[in-house]
Order: sequence, then C-alpha cells, then structure tokens
Amino acid sequence: MTKDLIPIRAAARAAAEYIDKVRARLADTVAPEGKLDHDIAEREQHLLHGYAWMATLSAALGAFAEWAERAENSGSFGELEKLVLGVGTGEYCAQIAGGVVMSQNEVVRPSAYGLDVEAQAFASNPAVDYFIKEGNTAKTRAALAHRLAEGERPFEGTGDETLDMIRDQFRAFAADRIAPHAHAWHLADALIPMEVVQEMADLGVFGVCIAEKFGGLGLGKLAMCLVSEELSRGWICAGSLGTRSEIASELIGENGTEEQKAKFLPRIADGSILPTAVFTEPDTGSDLASVRTRASRTPDGNWRIDGSKTWITHAARADLMTILCRTDQNTPGYGGLSMFLAEKTRGTTQSAFPDDGIAGDEIEVLGYRGMKEYTLGFDGFAVGADGLLGGAEGQGFKQLMRTFEGARIQTAARAIGVGWNAFDLGLRYAMQRTQFGKPLLSFPRVSDKLAMMVCELVMVRELTYSVARHKDRGERCDSEAGMAKLLAARIAWANADNALQIHGGNGYALEYEISRVLCDARILNIFEGAGEIQAHIIGRGLVAAR
Repeated sequence: MTKDLIPIRAAARAAAEYIDKVRARLADTVAPEGKLDHDIAEREQHLLHGYAWMATLSAALGAFAEWAERAENSGSFGELEKLVLGVGTGEYCAQIAGGVVMSQNEVVRPSAYGLDVEAQAFASNPAVDYFIKEGNTAKTRAALAHRLAEGERPFEGTGDETLDMIRDQFRAFAADRIAPHAHAWHLADALIPMEVVQEMADLGVFGVCIAEKFGGLGLGKLAMCLVSEELSRGWICAGSLGTRSEIASELIGENGTEEQKAKFLPRIADGSILPTAVFTEPDTGSDLASVRTRASRTPDGNWRIDGSKTWITHAARADLMTILCRTDQNTPGYGGLSMFLAEKTRGTTQSAFPDDGIAGDEIEVLGYRGMKEYTLGFDGFAVGADGLLGGAEGQGFKQLMRTFEGARIQTAARAIGVGWNAFDLGLRYAMQRTQFGKPLLSFPRVSDKLAMMVCELVMVRELTYSVARHKDRGERCDSEAGMAKLLAARIAWANADNALQIHGGNGYALEYEISRVLCDARILNIFEGAGEIQAHIIGRGLVAAR
C-alpha cells in the first residue's frame, strides 16, 4: 500500500468511531429505554436526520477508501486520483467535524449532540488533520481542476471486465443516440421516440436484472447501476425508462406466480411491454398506508378498480400497470393493501387512454419530460382474476417494500449520471467562456466548483456501487441504499446548480442545456423517498439496528 492510502483508511475509521459516539448520544434521546421511541424520533428530527447525514458521509469515506485501494491494485492510482482522494476526504472530514449541510438552510453541528470536544478530537486525529489541512486546499483543488481540463478523469474500474465493457457500451450509446437530441426533446416536451426505446430494448436495458430463463440478461444491481448512470448522463429520462421495467420485473420476479412470471417477464425484458408504477395518490404522497384506491371482486371472479392516482410516469404509453390498491376496507394501514398487474392498451397521440374505466390528465412539469406525468382516474377499470400479484391479498405493501432497496440504488445511479452531465457542461463552458481576458476556469471560485463536483461524484458513485455489490450478494442493505440515494440526489442538485452558476446569465436561458439539467436534477431529492423521509428512515434504521 502506498503512503497516500494509509491515512484514508485511518480517517475512515476515525469517522466511523466518531459517528458511533453521535449514535450513542442520539440513542439517549430517541431511545431512552433501549428501544426507539417513534414519537420522540419525530419530534427530534433535526438530531435524527443529522445523524443520518453524518453516517452517510462516513459510509462514503469507507467506500472512497475501497476505491483508492482498487485503483492502486490495478496500477491506476496516479496523481489525479491522489488529488481526488485528498480533496474529497478533506471536505467530508471537515463537514463531519464542523457541520453537515442537510439542505440550503439546515446545518447539523456537533454542539446539537453536546459533542464539541469529541468533534475536536476527531478533527485532531493525525489522518483527519492531514486531509483537512493538506488534502483539501486551494492548491490541490486548482491542480485537480487543471488535470480535469486536460481531459484526465478519475479511475472508474469495477474490477470486472464484463461490467467495464457494459459501461463503455452504454456510454457510447448515450453519447450517440441520447445526448445530441435530449435538449430538443425536452424543449418540445416530447416523448422519447419509440425507435430509440426499441434500440434500448435491443441492448437489454429492460431486462438487465431479469433471469436469463425469462429472456433477461441475468445480471445484478451493479450492472443496473452502470446502465442507469450512463443513460442518465445522456438524459435522465433515458435512464429512467429502465426504472419502470426494473420495478415491475422485481415485483413479479420476487412475488409473482409462475404463470405471471412466464407471461410478463419475457415481454418486459424484450421491451414489448412497457410498465408503469401506479402507487401515489393525490392526498397520500409518501404515506402509502393511507392508499384509498379500491380493488373489489366482481361476481365473475375478476376485479374492478376505483379511485385516483397521481404522478404516474409514462402512463399513456405503458402496457402494464403495477397498481397498489386497498382490497380490505376494514383493515386500515398497510395490511389491507394488495398489488395488481393490470394490463391496458398503449395510448396514442389521438387517444392517450382508450380503455374503458380509466382516464388521465397530463401534469405539466419543469423537467423529467421524456415520459410525461399523469393523474389517473379509475372508474370500474377491469382487471382479470389472475391480476392479483402472487395470488395473495393483503401483501401489496410488503411486496413493494422488497423493491425499495433496488429502486433507491438505481435512483442513486441516475443521480450520478445527472451529476456527471452537469459537470461536463460546466467544465466545457468554463473552458470556452472568456471574461476579463481569460477563461472562466482560471478563476478559483469556478475551478473549485468543478473540482468538488468530481470528488463528490466519485465518492457517491463508489458508495452506490458498494451497496449494489451487497445487494447482489443477497445481503440486506436498506439503510445503505437510502444513504446512496440521499447523497446522490444532493450532489446531482449541487452540481447542476453550480454548473448553471458557472454559465452565469446564459445558464438561465432555455437554449442552454444546463437549464434542462437543473430542472431534471431537482426531482431526484423528491421521488423514491423525499430527502427528509429518506433521512428519517436511515436514522431510525441505524438507531434501532444496534
């Protein structure tokens, strides 16, 4: 191990030990009798969520150390990687020691837990002190930005030749078929053309994690991350096309009957069925326990669905809906919910929802436009007797919960792709635009932004990949998946916002791509679990797990 890697392991350990002290102090407040008190946890959200954020940064440091060692083992730990390691580790150690930003105006500091002395001791750890004082400096950030401007990029090898080839394939596809057209599609508020969707299907996008016996590629979540990241680097909507198929195929693959698997999975894998997820309702949002859309048995043994859903992505073009409904009106909360596989006719420009019993209205949105969002109204919509997922009532929420880890891992990957897109645009503009007789990149406040963009992207990318590897090994990783999504969403937004700032007034003009990326990035901190809910789940899970 080179001398540059010795302190990162020590700094990561020191961070983990300090976070354990935060957790212990927090537990005294939210778990006074040794068991998490949910009422207290809700009242003390600032402390609980702050702990979740600190634990997330600590986990990112651990994944960062693994990245550095993998780079060294492959002979790829050069000067650029040393700079990325120093700047990124120094920044996150300083935040953990001094104050972690949860949002633009919410910062959690050690004093909130009464741990000022412990925080100072953490910052004084020789490895931590080294990174804060020598790793992340104006000089190292400038040197990093210079190398990035010269075209260098940090090591990104996965340690698996097949996975690296998948990344290269989809990076080339996104650069050729998605990125050159994305802004025009966005400005026209147009759906991604079906010929592009079919090309994605031919590449296996919709069957990455579907078993080979059902026509899929039979790969894991790490492969899914690479595909989603690269497509989203071209345009988030391209990366998100696969999300609907991923959710549907995991629901069916994990919970469906053999007949349901044989019927739907091969057609999802080859793209002949485009699914959509129909979970959210106008008055429930993230509170799925309050779902009211009803599914009732009809005399002939089939089902009818009545109720309203909202924020349904790609609904008109979809052929299959996974719908969360209440089948037991007498059982409140999650217990009365069931999941349905409801087939529908694919809409056209003339008739978006041609079937009886279903109507939809488009929701006009700032970004994330390539699939369109809808509110849906069901009035006696017919579903066959075999449409109940797994043939079991009352299991809908449990079935959906099993998909949350994968969905959040994939959302993190999409956010990473968006973050890279923002960096690409910001760097290109900073190199091309001249002010006061020199390029924007020569100004420290500009180069600092770009340097930090890359450091944070590498850190959250490696955290996301680490979680995906755990998932692929069959290990539980719900809190870790939430961490990856939480951090990636913040970084995507920060990168887009900073890249627009680099563009100055031009960034606010619709003709510049960064205006689209900013709108696209903003949704990432809301869907698949809003940031506040995500932090609450992470904090509760980590406190209760020990």
